[in-house]
Amino acid sequence: MTTENPCWIKSSYSQNGGQCVEVAANLASHGIVPVRDSKDPHGPALSFDASAWSAFVAGVKAGELGA
Repeated sequence: MTTENPCWIKSSYSQNGGQCVEVAANLASHGIVPVRDSKDPHGPALSFDASAWSAFVAGVKAGELGA
């Protein structure tokens, strides 16, 4: 793990409906991308391998995951 602090961001597509996640993309250069529930910022975060996260985002953008 890194000593760098996560810089949490929320998608610009998120609205205030409470169904949002936050991502600390600044840690991707360290090989991980933490994701957490924006309603529980002090709760647990899941950490994904940076390449897996990139593949997930690419699949979302390409519409491969359905609705």
